Parts: sequence; C-alpha cells; structure tokens
Amino acid sequence: MNFTSLVFNRILSRKQVVHCIKKNIILSNSLFKLHTRKMSDKPKIIFVLGAPGAGKGTQCEKIVDTFGFKHLSAGDLLREERSREGSEFGALIEDCIVNGKIVPVEITCSLLENAMIRTKKETGNNKFLIDGFPRNEDNLQGWQRQMSEKVDFLFVFFLDCSEDLCVGRCLKRGQAGSGRSDDNLDSLKKRFNTYMTDTMPIIEHYQKLNKVRKIDTSPGPDEVFKSVQTALQQAHDEKLF
Repeated sequence: MNFTSLVFNRILSRKQVVHCIKKNIILSNSLFKLHTRKMSDKPKIIFVLGAPGAGKGTQCEKIVDTFGFKHLSAGDLLREERSREGSEFGALIEDCIVNGKIVPVEITCSLLENAMIRTKKETGNNKFLIDGFPRNEDNLQGWQRQMSEKVDFLFVFFLDCSEDLCVGRCLKRGQAGSGRSDDNLDSLKKRFNTYMTDTMPIIEHYQKLNKVRKIDTSPGPDEVFKSVQTALQQAHDEKLF
C-alpha cells in the first residue's frame, strides 16, 4: 500500500468514526425525546388556591372553556362523596365541612386520583385544575406521598381577595340557593380562619419555590380572567403544557 492509499484509508476511517459518533448522538437524542414524551403522559396539574369566595370556581370554568383543562374541585368531590349513598366517609366529610375542618388527606387524594384516571380514560384529557387543595401542611405532605410521582405539577394559581369581599360573595351565593351547608356567616368565619392559618403557609411554601402565579380577584370575573389568561398563555409558551 502506497503513502497516498494509506492517508486515504485513514481519512475514510476517521469519517466512519465521526459518522458513527453522529449516529449515536442522533440515536441518543431520539431516545431522550421518547423518554420525555413518555414522561409527559403524566397528568399536568395546576393547583388553584384562594379564600372561600375568591372566585376559584368561576375562573376554573373560564380556563376550561379557553384552555381545555379539566376542572376538579376538591370540595365538590368531597360533597359528592358525602351525598353518595352507602359512602363510608359521608358523615365524616359532613362534619368537617360544616365545622370548617380539613377532611383527612387520604380521602381527598384518593377522590382526586380516581377522578383523573376516570377523566383520562373517558375523554383522553390529561390537564387538570385542582381547586381548594392542598389546604394545609397535612394535605401537602399527603399529596407528596400519594401523588407527587404520578403527576407533573406546574404551578399554583393564587386568587387573592379581601375577607370582606369573599364573605359577601359567599353569603350572596347562599341566598341565591347554592345548596351548600357552609354558605352561612358562622361557617364562613371558621373557613376563613382555617384558610389564613392553614392554607396561606402552603401558598407561601410554593412562592419560595417560584411556583405561584398571583391574581387579584377583586375586579369582575371577566377582568380577572384577562390576568389569568395572560399567565396561562405565558405558561403555554414556556411549554409547561
């Protein structure tokens, strides 16, 4: 083999090595994308927190219509379970709701998980708004134990509103026939006290993690939703969902 042939073969060998490296890089990237895609199959979760009457249900309805999330209200799920014939937890849930106490986290997490599984199976929807949860440290720890590995948590929507305005909204809702046994002044005082002492520390916990989007809900619902929409559009642009 002459010198020219030797050089040519070495160049060819190097090209083959480079090609092999590039091929492996492409393969690795493909596997990484596949892995990421599988990870994205987990439910996307946004917590919606705020005082009673802050507008959680109203804003969640608007988010559902515009962004296609499924709204899961921890309170509604608990009330449904309380009313379900034969429920072993009905009396306990009723006592907690009327007296402004927190329902045991294991019950709430199980109801939320079952609702997500059912929704995904029936509709294919995998994006969820969970409002009214987690409401205290026990809720947070229970969620971390039972659900943190099963979902992709995005952030908390913190709907901020004054106590007077929130209480007024709830009383008006009760007078209009909401059917909720806790839409009365005595229960509302207990609930708001529970919110300030138990739920605000959870919001502050997520704020330290830079996982809170704070929205002032004192204006009308449509005006509030403009701020909500801006925050969600930004999250979508960041490819969070």
